[in-house]
Amino acid sequence: MNDHQLLRYSRHILLPQIEYEGQEKLTQSHVLVVGAGGLGSPVAMYLAASGVGTLTICDFDEVDLTNLQRQIIHTTQSVGINKALSAQQALYELNPEVTVNTVQQKSTESEMATLVAQADVVVDCSDNFATRYALNRLCFQHKTPLVSGAAIRFEGQISVFDFRNANSPCYHCLYPDVGSDQEMRCADNGVFAPLVGMIGTAQAAEVLKLLMNIGESLQGRLLLLDALTAEWRAIKLARDSNCAVCSDAHR
Repeated sequence: MNDHQLLRYSRHILLPQIEYEGQEKLTQSHVLVVGAGGLGSPVAMYLAASGVGTLTICDFDEVDLTNLQRQIIHTTQSVGINKALSAQQALYELNPEVTVNTVQQKSTESEMATLVAQADVVVDCSDNFATRYALNRLCFQHKTPLVSGAAIRFEGQISVFDFRNANSPCYHCLYPDVGSDQEMRCADNGVFAPLVGMIGTAQAAEVLKLLMNIGESLQGRLLLLDALTAEWRAIKLARDSNCAVCSDAHR
């Protein structure tokens, strides 16, 4: 790191759990963020501000006026612009020292596999089960840690699936794919604006911990938030021995 970076990241470097070595790891890391909406906004902003060297932002959607209530990376002037491109512009204003790649079209699973293979950590900020299941499969195949979050109405959740560890459960263990196409979307159900920030910043924290190998991750735990009561609950997760993705029988 140069002198300018040492000054920019000085408040991280002061932390004994991080110091110079931890911050250096961040500057050399690559994170894939899938979705530049409510969750992806705080995730990308905190990762960029923290000095993660390379971010790849995937989103084929365009910024809509209804997004601005919660998707804080975008502005009124961003309406009509691709979300990944809008996010890139905001992140370069926040921290021009990071590299921000964009994927502005809908990726095939093969294309997504290439992106996953290039990343140190993948952050699932998507809003549909098809993408979540695909990312889970690909991260398991490439042994890439996956930080998963979701938020709807006043309820949010977050967990970490660290496939570098053989005993880690996967997203399919938590929510088996039974072929249902029923989705709960913000457009139909609404979402409390600060909720996505609370879950998204928690996702960013988990990513940074994984990259620097500090603290204890949410692997094996599902953290649930009820924003109406300000109550967090933790549920233990274990691998499903019959899981179609990660069980020994399917390896």
